[in-house]
Amino acid sequence: ASGPRLEDGRAERRQLTVLFCDLVGSTQLSSQLDPEDLRDLIRDYQHTSAEVIVAQQGHIAQYLGDGLLVYFGYPQAHENDAECAVRAGLGLVAAIAHLHERWQHRLRVPLAVRIGIHTGPVVVGAIGGGGRFEQLALGQTPNLAARLQSLAQPNAVLLSEITYKLVQDHFECRDFGSHLLKGVAQPVHVYQLLQAHPRKDRLRRATAQELTPLIGRSEELEHLLAIWRRAGSGSGQIVLLSSEAGVGKSRLLHALQERLAGAPHRVLKGRCSSFDQERALHPISEMLEHLFDLEREEMGAPRWAEVEARLGRYGIALAEVQPLFASLPAAAPVAIEALSFAQPPGSKPKPHRAVLQLLQALASEQPLFLLLEDLHWADAATLELLELLTEQIASSAIMACFTFRPQFHPPWPRWDHLHALALLPFSPEQTAAMITAVAGGKSLPPEMLQQLVAKTDGVPLFIEELTKMVLESGLLSEQEDRFELAGPLPPLAIPATLQDSLMARLDRLATVKEVAQLGAVIGREFSYELLLQVSQLEAATLQRELARLVEAGLLQQQGSPPSAKYVFKHALIQDTAYQALLRSTRQVYHGRIAQVLAEQFPRIAEAKPELIAYHYTAAKRTAPAVNYWYQAGQRASRRTAHEEAVRHYNKALELVRELPAGEAVIQQELEILIALAAALIITSGYAAAEVERLYARARALTAPLQHHAHLYPALLGLSKFYLLRGDFQQALELGEQALRLANEVQEAALQVESHFLVGTALFHLGELKPAAAALENGIALYQVPQHRSMITRFGHDSGVSCLCYLARIRWFQGYPDQALRRSMEALSLARELAHPFSLAMALAFAALISQLRQEVLATCKLAEEGIAVSRAQHYAFYLAMAKVLHGWARVELHQEESYLAEIEEGLRVWRATGTQLFRPHLLALLAEAYATVKRAAEGLQVLHEALGAAQMSGKRFYQAELYRLQGILLMQLGASREEVERSLRQALALARDRQAKSLELRAAISLCSYQENDPESRALLREICGWFSEGHDTLDLQLAAAMLNRA
Repeated sequence: ASGPRLEDGRAERRQLTVLFCDLVGSTQLSSQLDPEDLRDLIRDYQHTSAEVIVAQQGHIAQYLGDGLLVYFGYPQAHENDAECAVRAGLGLVAAIAHLHERWQHRLRVPLAVRIGIHTGPVVVGAIGGGGRFEQLALGQTPNLAARLQSLAQPNAVLLSEITYKLVQDHFECRDFGSHLLKGVAQPVHVYQLLQAHPRKDRLRRATAQELTPLIGRSEELEHLLAIWRRAGSGSGQIVLLSSEAGVGKSRLLHALQERLAGAPHRVLKGRCSSFDQERALHPISEMLEHLFDLEREEMGAPRWAEVEARLGRYGIALAEVQPLFASLPAAAPVAIEALSFAQPPGSKPKPHRAVLQLLQALASEQPLFLLLEDLHWADAATLELLELLTEQIASSAIMACFTFRPQFHPPWPRWDHLHALALLPFSPEQTAAMITAVAGGKSLPPEMLQQLVAKTDGVPLFIEELTKMVLESGLLSEQEDRFELAGPLPPLAIPATLQDSLMARLDRLATVKEVAQLGAVIGREFSYELLLQVSQLEAATLQRELARLVEAGLLQQQGSPPSAKYVFKHALIQDTAYQALLRSTRQVYHGRIAQVLAEQFPRIAEAKPELIAYHYTAAKRTAPAVNYWYQAGQRASRRTAHEEAVRHYNKALELVRELPAGEAVIQQELEILIALAAALIITSGYAAAEVERLYARARALTAPLQHHAHLYPALLGLSKFYLLRGDFQQALELGEQALRLANEVQEAALQVESHFLVGTALFHLGELKPAAAALENGIALYQVPQHRSMITRFGHDSGVSCLCYLARIRWFQGYPDQALRRSMEALSLARELAHPFSLAMALAFAALISQLRQEVLATCKLAEEGIAVSRAQHYAFYLAMAKVLHGWARVELHQEESYLAEIEEGLRVWRATGTQLFRPHLLALLAEAYATVKRAAEGLQVLHEALGAAQMSGKRFYQAELYRLQGILLMQLGASREEVERSLRQALALARDRQAKSLELRAAISLCSYQENDPESRALLREICGWFSEGHDTLDLQLAAAMLNRA
């Protein structure tokens, strides 16, 4: 048996305003009336209700006996569906009251209704079974409307809070409190509808609202003021002001009226409406209502006598404008009847002449500003009258301003006194300014601001509503001068205040809406060629439907088919088209798009694997999505776009865990983990906690595999992680394990990288000789042609890395020329490879070697280039290192304190990476700079931190330089001879213990300088200098020679 089902092909998601109306006391009525009479009553009730509902563009979804389920926004959305529903609610109460009058002689209980109205998301489409289907909306929205109805008193209309917010400017309501409704988890805030606001009250409310400052319209405003001045001098002018909905026509005209407020003039306003297109001259009637201050209540003969007398002063008979007054809600039936009989039999009223005469008479008293909005909804009679006005206005003190949307084309000749003014959307800068204004002058987080600018396309209405939604959403926390994100930033939804108008634009193109929706699934921009393959439509059909979407202003076209491209004019239109699709339909479309791209567009598949990955992800096709996200990460890594690579690999990692467990999936996860960790190392540093977590997960996954292809990357990554965290012993053990594995498989690239790990760990443990041997072994195995492809795998070039560290070791061992040579080899190789990360490393180490050799200018130049490369690529670790070296060089060159700030900034960046590597050396450079500018006390504080770091990491050999600097700073402070000599002799002993000859030389120079002519110190210095076989042109050895040569 087939149960009820929703036919996906004809169903869609959308926002609806649902009205539920129930006849009160139906059980009592059934006991009072004969069944046939009851049937007549129910039919009468249904017919009366249907007239009211249809007049407000509603759709009766179901007649539920004495109940009505009504949709506003389906099958055709309108810009003001919530307003229509509420007007229908008022109309139903009034209509049922009239129905009661017709049936009261047969009933012992009054006829009354209860009405509930709620706005919210639904899935609407055909539902049923057994050959019988109904178009119904599913979801909480209809249920909540029904619950509100059950809460209402007879002849009362209750609104949910969301509906109330959508219509509060048009209707007077009272707070009905919060209520727990059956089937609804949270209390619902409810409002009772009282009445529609009179027109003049609506205008007052709109003016009283806090408006955002006028932004980006100063030129247009000045242009309008110039036109007003011409009109005020008796040369009538007409302005044709056009723009899309929400771009700011009304706001500009409001600003114009504010500027005119101090000058004598009269304002008359009217507005065309989609409701009143069948009512001739309705906006003109509205003008007269405003002019004569007609109230909504019915007016008697005395009030009409006043209107007649006032018209008579202008030479106009009341009968001439009778059709206009007859359409006003203020005109009582008796008055209408009286006016009608006053008209001569058989004659036809001619209000056009009378209206023009009235306008000219008013303008003769004082300049007249005539505003008529939304001409795209004007009826034919109104357009006819306006055409006459354009012909006759030239000699009157009238400025007439007509607003409309671009699809309307004024049918009048282009007189000299006609001025066309088209408003354009805001620029991104103006958009940002308006967002800040809506936020009360407080700045929003950059990522939120960027999303708002992108979503709103410079349309002020979109900007204001979307910003208000964000401010009320709980996504932001308000600070004194700004807003901050309260959590992760999700994609922004479409505000309820905009959903009806956006959906209405799509519904007006119902026959081609599916093409728009398919395009929306592809993206904001899509090619004709791709859409043709995905849609499976005939070329001629697709071109015709796309042309309709372009003509309607939903799409913008670039080029001609088959090479045409299309762009949704507004991001929110694309979102609306996309969100109207059922989730299941979206998934089918996404899957089809991904498959077509992968199979028929190889260039896109190669250049944008992330695009295919996105569509497979949205299609819930996880396996191919993982593959394409991984490919996208690899491609980004090859382009050194490492932050982008991190995002792609994270998506792959998130999805791979959804796949069924198995060895193939474990291997796939391992590949992703290692690739992600390598990219994170570059963007965040090896010591980042996330890197440790990734490698630990990788190591756990490798336990059952026992295969070098999977185990080696995990060992490699963990070794580097512990190295940069300062746990050098753990790093050494893992590096030696990786080296054994590499030797077992005899893979040279793995051997080079393993020797680098072992050598680096040994160096930081102070084992200079075995460290140099390991690095020399790596260099001997390294071959550029064979191993340059391993850059992507390791994140750096192993040859460059071995050379950099060997250069540093050679300097400490007392071979400054070899250090320089190896450093230059590393830099040359990095430039040849054109790999940014390896180049950043080589530049930082080259600057470091120059600093160790006391070559200040070379240090400065190399550090500058290193800063540029590292900053451009966001390499935090090497940026920090280069900034510290650059700051040190500038202090040495200029002997000024101001350059200390760059060293301190570099250290802040370095600390943020979480690494402990180079900590003693970088702190020593700051301490040395303090010594240079004679700020000894602060230098000693820095040395205290540096000595603690060296002790903790086991890096005892570098303590020699720290104690030497301590002795120099103690000298500056005037410490005792014993204290100074103790520090310098400790430096000397530590350097000898680790065979760090260059540090031993420096300690001996400082000791000899302090003790001046002490024979023992001079003999010690002479002995150390005699050991050196190179570097005699370096500053240290030149200084030593000069000291020894002094008598």
